[in-house]
Amino acid sequence: MAALAVMSPTASAASDDGGLTWRACEGEGTPTGLQCAAIEVPVDWAQPDGKITLDLARLSATEPAGRIGSVLSISGGYGIEDLSRGAANLTELRRRFDLVGFNTRTTVWITQMPEACKEPGAVLHDPRNKKQYTAQAAAMTKALTTCQQADATGLFTHLDALSIARDVEAIRQALGEQRLSFTAHSLGGVAAAAYARLFPQRIRAMYVDSVGNQTKGWPAHHLQLLPVSQRMIARFAEWCADTPACALHGQDAEAVWRRLLRAADRHPIPVTSPQHGTGKLTGWLLGALVPRDPGPQNADWLTFATSVDKAARGDGSGFADVALFTARYSATPGALAMSCGDERGYTSYAQLEDFLGKARKIAPEYAGAEISLLGCTGWPLPVANPARPLPTRDLPPLLGVGTTWGSYPLTKSFTSMIPGSVTIAYDGPGHVTYLSGKKCPILHATTYLTDLTLPKPGTTCPAEEPPAEHGGVGTNKRDEAITQAW
Repeated sequence: MAALAVMSPTASAASDDGGLTWRACEGEGTPTGLQCAAIEVPVDWAQPDGKITLDLARLSATEPAGRIGSVLSISGGYGIEDLSRGAANLTELRRRFDLVGFNTRTTVWITQMPEACKEPGAVLHDPRNKKQYTAQAAAMTKALTTCQQADATGLFTHLDALSIARDVEAIRQALGEQRLSFTAHSLGGVAAAAYARLFPQRIRAMYVDSVGNQTKGWPAHHLQLLPVSQRMIARFAEWCADTPACALHGQDAEAVWRRLLRAADRHPIPVTSPQHGTGKLTGWLLGALVPRDPGPQNADWLTFATSVDKAARGDGSGFADVALFTARYSATPGALAMSCGDERGYTSYAQLEDFLGKARKIAPEYAGAEISLLGCTGWPLPVANPARPLPTRDLPPLLGVGTTWGSYPLTKSFTSMIPGSVTIAYDGPGHVTYLSGKKCPILHATTYLTDLTLPKPGTTCPAEEPPAEHGGVGTNKRDEAITQAW
Protein backbone atom coordinates (compact mmCIF):
# COMPACT_ATOMS: atom_id res chain seq x y z
CA MET A 1 0.00 0.00 0.00
CA ALA A 2 1.29 3.43 -0.86
CA ALA A 3 1.99 5.75 2.02
CA LEU A 4 -0.87 8.04 2.88
CA ALA A 5 -0.33 11.73 2.27
CA VAL A 6 -2.08 15.01 3.00
CA MET A 7 -3.92 16.30 -0.06
CA SER A 8 -3.47 19.77 -1.35
CA PRO A 9 -6.61 21.87 -0.69
CA THR A 10 -8.29 20.83 -3.94
CA ALA A 11 -10.77 18.76 -1.96
CA SER A 12 -13.12 20.41 0.51
CA ALA A 13 -11.53 20.81 3.92
CA ALA A 14 -13.18 19.65 7.11
CA SER A 15 -13.65 22.09 9.95
CA ASP A 16 -10.64 22.92 12.08
CA ASP A 17 -10.33 21.27 15.49
CA GLY A 18 -8.08 23.02 17.98
CA GLY A 19 -5.69 24.13 15.25
CA LEU A 20 -5.86 20.94 13.16
CA THR A 21 -7.00 21.35 9.57
CA TRP A 22 -8.41 18.10 8.25
CA ARG A 23 -8.38 17.35 4.54
CA ALA A 24 -9.16 14.26 2.50
CA CYS A 25 -6.23 11.84 2.40
CA GLU A 26 -4.91 10.53 -0.86
CA GLY A 27 -3.08 7.31 -1.56
CA GLU A 28 -3.72 3.88 -3.01
CA GLY A 29 -6.09 1.86 -0.84
CA THR A 30 -7.14 4.85 1.26
CA PRO A 31 -10.44 4.09 3.05
CA THR A 32 -13.40 6.23 2.16
CA GLY A 33 -13.69 9.19 4.49
CA LEU A 34 -10.12 9.09 5.79
CA GLN A 35 -8.94 12.61 6.59
CA CYS A 36 -5.37 13.79 7.18
CA ALA A 37 -3.82 16.61 9.15
CA ALA A 38 -0.46 17.54 10.67
CA ILE A 39 0.79 18.93 13.95
CA GLU A 40 4.06 20.55 14.94
CA VAL A 41 5.75 19.39 18.15
CA PRO A 42 9.12 20.22 19.69
CA VAL A 43 12.06 17.94 19.06
CA ASP A 44 12.98 18.49 22.72
CA TRP A 45 10.02 19.15 24.99
CA ALA A 46 12.34 20.72 27.58
CA GLN A 47 13.55 23.31 25.05
CA PRO A 48 10.69 23.74 22.56
CA ASP A 49 12.46 25.70 19.83
CA GLY A 50 13.20 23.19 17.09
CA LYS A 51 10.07 21.57 15.63
CA ILE A 52 9.10 18.46 13.72
CA THR A 53 5.84 17.71 11.95
CA LEU A 54 3.79 14.62 12.76
CA ASP A 55 1.13 13.32 10.37
CA LEU A 56 -2.32 12.36 11.68
CA ALA A 57 -5.38 10.72 10.17
CA ARG A 58 -8.94 10.18 11.32
CA LEU A 59 -12.15 8.43 10.41
CA SER A 60 -15.00 10.56 11.74
CA ALA A 61 -17.84 9.02 13.73
CA THR A 62 -20.59 7.73 11.46
CA GLU A 63 -23.33 8.62 13.99
CA PRO A 64 -22.27 12.13 15.04
CA ALA A 65 -25.40 12.72 17.11
CA GLY A 66 -24.28 9.97 19.49
CA ARG A 67 -20.56 10.77 19.29
CA ILE A 68 -18.68 10.17 22.55
CA GLY A 69 -15.27 11.53 21.53
CA SER A 70 -12.07 10.28 19.90
CA VAL A 71 -10.14 7.04 20.18
CA LEU A 72 -6.45 7.67 19.58
CA SER A 73 -4.31 4.71 18.57
CA ILE A 74 -0.73 4.56 19.82
CA SER A 75 1.30 2.34 17.51
CA GLY A 76 4.92 1.32 17.23
CA GLY A 77 5.37 3.82 14.40
CA TYR A 78 3.15 4.09 11.34
CA GLY A 79 -0.24 4.58 12.96
CA ILE A 80 -1.87 6.05 9.86
CA GLU A 81 -1.28 2.89 7.88
CA ASP A 82 -2.54 0.83 10.82
CA LEU A 83 -5.75 2.88 10.83
CA SER A 84 -6.14 2.45 7.09
CA ARG A 85 -5.60 -1.32 7.19
CA GLY A 86 -7.83 -1.82 10.21
CA ALA A 87 -10.68 0.48 9.15
CA ALA A 88 -12.96 -2.30 7.91
CA ASN A 89 -12.67 -4.11 11.26
CA LEU A 90 -13.54 -1.05 13.35
CA THR A 91 -16.85 0.04 11.83
CA GLU A 92 -18.83 -0.60 15.03
CA LEU A 93 -16.41 1.39 17.18
CA ARG A 94 -16.52 4.19 14.61
CA ARG A 95 -20.26 4.68 15.08
CA ARG A 96 -19.67 6.61 18.33
CA PHE A 97 -16.05 7.72 17.99
CA ASP A 98 -13.68 9.51 15.71
CA LEU A 99 -10.82 7.07 15.15
CA VAL A 100 -7.46 8.84 15.08
CA GLY A 101 -4.00 7.51 14.26
CA PHE A 102 -0.64 9.22 13.95
CA ASN A 103 2.86 8.51 12.77
CA THR A 104 5.20 8.80 15.72
CA ARG A 105 8.42 10.81 15.78
CA THR A 106 10.33 7.60 15.06
CA THR A 107 8.97 7.76 11.49
CA VAL A 108 10.44 11.24 11.09
CA TRP A 109 13.77 9.90 12.33
CA ILE A 110 13.69 7.03 9.85
CA THR A 111 13.44 9.45 6.94
CA GLN A 112 16.04 11.90 8.25
CA MET A 113 18.70 9.85 10.06
CA PRO A 114 22.23 10.38 8.65
CA GLU A 115 24.11 7.67 6.80
CA ALA A 116 26.45 7.32 9.78
CA CYS A 117 23.53 5.83 11.72
CA LYS A 118 22.76 3.06 9.23
CA GLU A 119 25.78 0.74 9.59
CA PRO A 120 26.07 -1.84 12.40
CA GLY A 121 28.41 -0.85 15.18
CA ALA A 122 29.56 -4.41 15.92
CA VAL A 123 28.99 -8.03 15.05
CA LEU A 124 26.95 -8.87 18.12
CA HIS A 125 27.69 -12.10 19.93
CA ASP A 126 26.68 -13.76 23.17
CA PRO A 127 29.31 -12.47 25.66
CA ARG A 128 30.72 -15.27 27.78
CA ASN A 129 32.51 -13.07 30.32
CA LYS A 130 32.76 -9.49 31.53
CA LYS A 131 35.68 -8.69 29.22
CA GLN A 132 33.70 -9.67 26.13
CA TYR A 133 30.65 -7.80 27.38
CA THR A 134 32.65 -4.63 28.04
CA ALA A 135 34.40 -4.75 24.65
CA GLN A 136 31.13 -5.20 22.78
CA ALA A 137 29.48 -2.38 24.72
CA ALA A 138 32.43 -0.10 23.97
CA ALA A 139 32.14 -0.80 20.24
CA MET A 140 28.45 0.07 20.35
CA THR A 141 29.13 3.24 22.36
CA LYS A 142 31.52 4.39 19.66
CA ALA A 143 29.00 3.72 16.88
CA LEU A 144 26.12 5.34 18.76
CA THR A 145 28.22 8.42 19.55
CA THR A 146 29.20 8.75 15.89
CA CYS A 147 25.50 8.60 14.97
CA GLN A 148 24.61 11.23 17.55
CA GLN A 149 27.33 13.58 16.34
CA ALA A 150 26.16 13.23 12.73
CA ASP A 151 22.51 13.92 13.63
CA ALA A 152 21.45 17.42 12.63
CA THR A 153 17.82 16.92 13.68
CA GLY A 154 18.36 16.45 17.42
CA LEU A 155 15.99 13.49 17.32
CA PHE A 156 18.64 10.92 18.26
CA THR A 157 18.39 12.17 21.84
CA HIS A 158 14.60 12.44 21.97
CA LEU A 159 13.00 9.26 20.60
CA ASP A 160 12.08 7.87 24.02
CA ALA A 161 8.51 7.01 25.02
CA LEU A 162 8.19 10.02 27.34
CA SER A 163 8.79 12.32 24.35
CA ILE A 164 6.17 10.38 22.36
CA ALA A 165 3.76 10.63 25.30
CA ARG A 166 4.12 14.41 25.29
CA ASP A 167 3.40 14.35 21.54
CA VAL A 168 0.23 12.40 22.35
CA GLU A 169 -0.78 15.05 24.87
CA ALA A 170 -0.27 17.74 22.23
CA ILE A 171 -2.55 15.79 19.91
CA ARG A 172 -5.19 15.55 22.65
CA GLN A 173 -5.08 19.28 23.15
CA ALA A 174 -5.29 19.88 19.39
CA LEU A 175 -8.32 17.59 19.19
CA GLY A 176 -9.94 19.81 21.82
CA GLU A 177 -10.93 16.96 24.15
CA GLN A 178 -10.62 16.95 27.93
CA ARG A 179 -10.06 13.19 28.03
CA LEU A 180 -9.27 10.66 25.34
CA SER A 181 -9.87 6.98 24.87
CA PHE A 182 -6.87 5.02 23.64
CA THR A 183 -5.86 1.85 21.93
CA ALA A 184 -2.23 0.77 22.01
CA HIS A 185 -0.50 -2.19 20.46
CA SER A 186 2.91 -3.82 20.23
CA LEU A 187 5.71 -1.38 21.08
CA GLY A 188 3.09 1.36 21.28
CA GLY A 189 2.46 -0.04 24.76
CA VAL A 190 5.71 1.57 25.95
CA ALA A 191 4.46 5.03 24.94
CA ALA A 192 1.02 4.22 26.39
CA ALA A 193 2.63 3.46 29.75
CA ALA A 194 4.60 6.70 29.54
CA TYR A 195 1.41 8.64 28.82
CA ALA A 196 -0.29 6.96 31.77
CA ARG A 197 2.66 8.00 33.92
CA LEU A 198 2.56 11.67 32.83
CA PHE A 199 -1.13 12.33 32.15
CA PRO A 200 -3.27 9.75 33.99
CA GLN A 201 -6.26 12.09 34.42
CA ARG A 202 -6.52 12.58 30.65
CA ILE A 203 -7.35 8.91 30.05
CA ARG A 204 -11.02 8.00 29.74
CA ALA A 205 -10.28 4.38 28.78
CA MET A 206 -7.33 2.43 27.38
CA TYR A 207 -7.38 -0.83 25.44
CA VAL A 208 -3.99 -2.53 25.02
CA ASP A 209 -3.31 -5.40 22.61
CA SER A 210 -0.14 -7.48 22.46
CA VAL A 211 1.94 -5.08 24.54
CA GLY A 212 4.85 -5.68 26.87
CA ASN A 213 5.68 -4.09 30.20
CA GLN A 214 8.70 -1.83 29.99
CA THR A 215 8.08 -0.59 33.54
CA LYS A 216 9.50 -3.88 34.88
CA GLY A 217 12.50 -3.79 32.57
CA TRP A 218 13.29 -5.39 29.24
CA PRO A 219 15.21 -8.34 30.73
CA ALA A 220 12.06 -9.33 32.65
CA HIS A 221 10.06 -8.88 29.46
CA HIS A 222 12.25 -11.37 27.59
CA LEU A 223 12.29 -13.87 30.43
CA GLN A 224 8.53 -14.02 30.01
CA LEU A 225 8.99 -14.79 26.31
CA LEU A 226 11.26 -17.81 26.83
CA PRO A 227 8.43 -20.22 27.70
CA VAL A 228 6.55 -18.84 24.69
CA SER A 229 9.42 -19.90 22.42
CA GLN A 230 9.53 -23.33 24.05
CA ARG A 231 5.80 -23.88 23.61
CA MET A 232 5.89 -22.66 20.01
CA ILE A 233 8.56 -25.21 19.09
CA ALA A 234 6.53 -27.95 20.82
CA ARG A 235 3.42 -26.92 18.84
CA PHE A 236 5.48 -26.83 15.66
CA ALA A 237 6.78 -30.35 16.31
CA GLU A 238 3.26 -31.68 16.94
CA TRP A 239 2.04 -30.10 13.72
CA CYS A 240 5.01 -31.49 11.79
CA ALA A 241 4.36 -35.00 13.06
CA ASP A 242 0.83 -34.79 11.63
CA THR A 243 1.77 -33.04 8.36
CA PRO A 244 3.44 -35.02 5.55
CA ALA A 245 4.36 -31.74 3.78
CA CYS A 246 6.60 -30.78 6.70
CA ALA A 247 10.26 -31.24 5.73
CA LEU A 248 10.92 -32.87 9.12
CA HIS A 249 7.91 -35.21 9.01
CA GLY A 250 8.78 -38.61 10.44
CA GLN A 251 11.45 -37.15 12.72
CA ASP A 252 11.29 -35.64 16.18
CA ALA A 253 11.27 -32.07 14.92
CA GLU A 254 11.88 -30.57 18.35
CA ALA A 255 14.92 -32.80 18.89
CA VAL A 256 16.26 -31.88 15.45
CA TRP A 257 15.94 -28.20 16.34
CA ARG A 258 17.72 -28.62 19.68
CA ARG A 259 20.55 -30.57 18.04
CA LEU A 260 20.90 -27.84 15.43
CA LEU A 261 21.24 -25.15 18.12
CA ARG A 262 23.99 -27.11 19.89
CA ALA A 263 25.83 -27.98 16.66
CA ALA A 264 25.72 -24.42 15.32
CA ASP A 265 27.22 -23.09 18.55
CA ARG A 266 30.13 -25.55 18.18
CA HIS A 267 30.53 -25.05 14.43
CA PRO A 268 28.79 -21.89 13.14
CA ILE A 269 27.31 -22.19 9.65
CA PRO A 270 28.57 -19.62 7.10
CA VAL A 271 25.77 -17.88 5.20
CA THR A 272 25.38 -15.17 2.57
CA SER A 273 22.43 -12.88 2.00
CA PRO A 274 22.07 -10.69 -1.13
CA GLN A 275 20.61 -7.94 1.07
CA HIS A 276 22.73 -8.25 4.21
CA GLY A 277 26.11 -9.66 3.23
CA THR A 278 27.88 -12.55 4.90
CA GLY A 279 27.87 -13.93 8.40
CA LYS A 280 27.66 -17.05 10.50
CA LEU A 281 24.69 -18.84 12.04
CA THR A 282 25.32 -19.73 15.67
CA GLY A 283 22.86 -21.57 17.84
CA TRP A 284 22.49 -18.35 19.83
CA LEU A 285 21.43 -16.42 16.72
CA LEU A 286 19.15 -19.21 15.49
CA GLY A 287 17.40 -19.22 18.86
CA ALA A 288 16.13 -15.71 18.11
CA LEU A 289 14.40 -16.92 14.95
CA VAL A 290 11.67 -19.17 16.36
CA PRO A 291 8.53 -18.27 14.36
CA ARG A 292 5.93 -16.48 16.45
CA ASP A 293 3.07 -17.59 14.21
CA PRO A 294 2.37 -20.55 11.89
CA GLY A 295 1.38 -18.07 9.19
CA PRO A 296 -1.52 -18.35 6.74
CA GLN A 297 -2.07 -22.00 5.79
CA ASN A 298 0.93 -22.76 8.07
CA ALA A 299 3.25 -21.21 5.47
CA ASP A 300 5.74 -19.92 8.05
CA TRP A 301 5.99 -23.32 9.70
CA LEU A 302 6.52 -25.00 6.33
CA THR A 303 9.32 -22.58 5.53
CA PHE A 304 10.85 -22.96 8.99
CA ALA A 305 10.85 -26.76 8.71
CA THR A 306 12.60 -26.63 5.34
CA SER A 307 15.19 -24.18 6.69
CA VAL A 308 15.87 -26.34 9.76
CA ASP A 309 16.21 -29.47 7.61
CA LYS A 310 18.72 -27.75 5.31
CA ALA A 311 20.67 -26.17 8.20
CA ALA A 312 20.95 -29.54 9.94
CA ARG A 313 22.80 -30.67 6.81
CA GLY A 314 25.11 -27.65 6.80
CA ASP A 315 23.13 -25.37 4.46
CA GLY A 316 21.98 -22.26 6.33
CA SER A 317 20.60 -20.44 3.28
CA GLY A 318 17.02 -20.70 4.49
CA PHE A 319 17.88 -18.59 7.56
CA ALA A 320 20.38 -16.26 5.91
CA ASP A 321 18.17 -13.25 5.18
CA VAL A 322 16.27 -13.14 8.46
CA ALA A 323 19.28 -14.04 10.63
CA LEU A 324 21.60 -11.46 9.12
CA PHE A 325 18.87 -8.81 9.12
CA THR A 326 18.28 -9.48 12.83
CA ALA A 327 22.01 -9.30 13.56
CA ARG A 328 22.48 -6.07 11.60
CA TYR A 329 19.34 -4.36 12.88
CA SER A 330 20.15 -5.17 16.49
CA ALA A 331 23.52 -3.42 16.14
CA THR A 332 22.48 -0.46 13.96
CA PRO A 333 22.67 2.88 15.83
CA GLY A 334 19.76 4.47 13.97
CA ALA A 335 17.46 1.59 14.90
CA LEU A 336 18.70 1.41 18.48
CA ALA A 337 18.10 5.11 19.05
CA MET A 338 14.38 4.41 18.82
CA SER A 339 14.33 2.37 22.03
CA CYS A 340 17.60 2.74 23.98
CA GLY A 341 16.17 5.80 25.73
CA ASP A 342 13.60 3.45 27.27
CA GLU A 343 16.37 1.43 28.93
CA ARG A 344 16.21 -1.30 26.33
CA GLY A 345 19.53 -2.79 27.24
CA TYR A 346 21.40 -4.53 30.02
CA THR A 347 22.45 -1.90 32.52
CA SER A 348 25.52 -3.87 33.62
CA TYR A 349 27.26 -7.20 33.28
CA ALA A 350 25.83 -8.11 36.69
CA GLN A 351 22.32 -7.62 35.31
CA LEU A 352 23.17 -9.82 32.34
CA GLU A 353 24.49 -12.54 34.66
CA ASP A 354 21.28 -12.36 36.67
CA PHE A 355 19.26 -12.66 33.44
CA LEU A 356 21.30 -15.65 32.26
CA GLY A 357 20.90 -17.45 35.57
CA LYS A 358 17.12 -17.07 35.44
CA ALA A 359 16.99 -17.96 31.75
CA ARG A 360 18.84 -21.24 32.29
CA LYS A 361 16.17 -22.33 34.76
CA ILE A 362 13.35 -21.45 32.36
CA ALA A 363 14.65 -22.52 28.94
CA PRO A 364 18.28 -23.75 28.89
CA GLU A 365 18.34 -24.00 25.09
CA TYR A 366 17.70 -20.24 24.79
CA ALA A 367 19.73 -19.15 27.82
CA GLY A 368 21.91 -16.59 26.09
CA ALA A 369 21.91 -12.81 26.09
CA GLU A 370 18.85 -11.36 24.37
CA ILE A 371 20.15 -10.00 21.06
CA SER A 372 17.71 -7.09 20.93
CA LEU A 373 19.13 -5.79 24.24
CA LEU A 374 22.85 -6.07 23.52
CA GLY A 375 23.17 -3.04 21.24
CA CYS A 376 21.78 -0.66 23.83
CA THR A 377 24.40 -1.73 26.38
CA GLY A 378 26.54 0.94 24.74
CA TRP A 379 24.00 3.76 24.98
CA PRO A 380 26.12 6.90 25.54
CA LEU A 381 23.42 9.08 27.15
CA PRO A 382 21.45 9.06 30.40
CA VAL A 383 18.37 6.88 30.02
CA ALA A 384 15.39 9.19 29.59
CA ASN A 385 12.71 6.67 30.54
CA PRO A 386 14.14 4.09 32.96
CA ALA A 387 12.16 1.05 34.05
CA ARG A 388 10.34 1.85 37.28
CA PRO A 389 6.95 1.26 38.92
CA LEU A 390 3.96 2.95 37.31
CA PRO A 391 1.81 5.09 39.63
CA THR A 392 -1.75 3.86 39.14
CA ARG A 393 -3.88 5.87 41.57
CA ASP A 394 -5.57 8.09 38.96
CA LEU A 395 -5.85 5.52 36.18
CA PRO A 396 -9.11 3.89 35.08
CA PRO A 397 -9.26 0.09 34.72
CA LEU A 398 -7.77 -1.07 31.43
CA LEU A 399 -8.76 -3.83 29.02
CA GLY A 400 -6.02 -5.96 27.53
CA VAL A 401 -5.90 -8.77 25.00
CA GLY A 402 -3.01 -11.13 24.36
CA THR A 403 -2.66 -14.40 22.50
CA THR A 404 -2.04 -17.61 24.43
CA TRP A 405 0.52 -18.47 21.75
CA GLY A 406 2.47 -15.29 22.35
CA SER A 407 1.70 -12.01 24.05
CA TYR A 408 -0.78 -12.91 26.80
CA PRO A 409 1.73 -13.09 29.70
CA LEU A 410 3.28 -9.78 28.62
CA THR A 411 -0.03 -7.96 28.25
CA LYS A 412 -1.28 -9.46 31.52
CA SER A 413 1.84 -8.13 33.26
CA PHE A 414 1.00 -4.65 32.00
CA THR A 415 -2.70 -4.58 32.87
CA SER A 416 -2.20 -6.25 36.26
CA MET A 417 -0.52 -3.09 37.49
CA ILE A 418 -3.81 -1.17 37.28
CA PRO A 419 -6.51 -2.20 39.78
CA GLY A 420 -9.75 -3.48 38.26
CA SER A 421 -8.24 -4.19 34.85
CA VAL A 422 -9.03 -7.31 32.85
CA THR A 423 -6.96 -9.19 30.28
CA ILE A 424 -8.62 -11.46 27.75
CA ALA A 425 -6.73 -14.52 26.52
CA TYR A 426 -7.13 -15.06 22.79
CA ASP A 427 -6.61 -18.81 22.51
CA GLY A 428 -4.53 -18.98 19.37
CA PRO A 429 -1.65 -17.45 17.42
CA GLY A 430 -1.34 -13.93 16.11
CA HIS A 431 -0.30 -10.45 17.09
CA VAL A 432 -2.49 -7.36 17.61
CA THR A 433 -5.81 -9.15 17.36
CA TYR A 434 -8.16 -6.20 16.84
CA LEU A 435 -6.21 -4.88 13.83
CA SER A 436 -6.08 -8.43 12.47
CA GLY A 437 -9.86 -8.67 12.30
CA LYS A 438 -10.44 -11.04 15.24
CA LYS A 439 -14.14 -10.64 15.97
CA CYS A 440 -14.20 -11.62 19.65
CA PRO A 441 -11.48 -9.18 20.80
CA ILE A 442 -13.01 -6.44 18.63
CA LEU A 443 -16.40 -6.98 20.26
CA HIS A 444 -14.97 -6.72 23.79
CA ALA A 445 -12.83 -3.71 22.86
CA THR A 446 -15.83 -1.92 21.34
CA THR A 447 -18.04 -2.59 24.37
CA TYR A 448 -15.37 -1.43 26.78
CA LEU A 449 -14.42 1.73 24.89
CA THR A 450 -18.07 2.66 24.29
CA ASP A 451 -19.74 1.78 27.60
CA LEU A 452 -16.69 1.47 29.89
CA THR A 453 -17.91 -2.06 30.65
CA LEU A 454 -15.23 -4.67 31.22
CA PRO A 455 -15.71 -8.40 30.64
CA LYS A 456 -15.48 -10.76 33.57
CA PRO A 457 -11.98 -11.71 34.73
CA GLY A 458 -10.91 -14.95 33.07
CA THR A 459 -12.76 -14.21 29.83
CA THR A 460 -11.24 -15.96 26.82
CA CYS A 461 -11.72 -15.70 23.07
CA PRO A 462 -11.51 -18.85 20.93
CA ALA A 463 -9.15 -18.94 17.98
CA GLU A 464 -10.63 -17.66 14.75
CA GLU A 465 -9.78 -18.61 11.20
CA PRO A 466 -7.35 -16.14 9.64
CA PRO A 467 -8.71 -13.95 6.84
CA ALA A 468 -8.13 -15.11 3.29
CA GLU A 469 -5.56 -12.34 2.84
CA HIS A 470 -3.00 -12.26 5.64
CA GLY A 471 -3.15 -8.70 6.97
CA GLY A 472 -2.90 -6.67 10.14
CA VAL A 473 0.22 -5.15 11.65
CA GLY A 474 3.43 -6.85 10.80
CA THR A 475 2.74 -7.00 7.04
CA ASN A 476 4.34 -3.58 6.68
CA LYS A 477 8.13 -3.93 6.55
CA ARG A 478 8.68 -0.46 7.99
CA ASP A 479 6.55 -1.40 10.99
CA GLU A 480 8.53 -4.62 11.37
CA ALA A 481 11.75 -2.59 11.48
CA ILE A 482 10.34 -0.60 14.38
CA THR A 483 8.46 -3.29 16.27
CA GLN A 484 10.64 -6.38 15.84
CA ALA A 485 11.39 -8.15 19.09
CA TRP A 486 8.25 -6.81 20.80
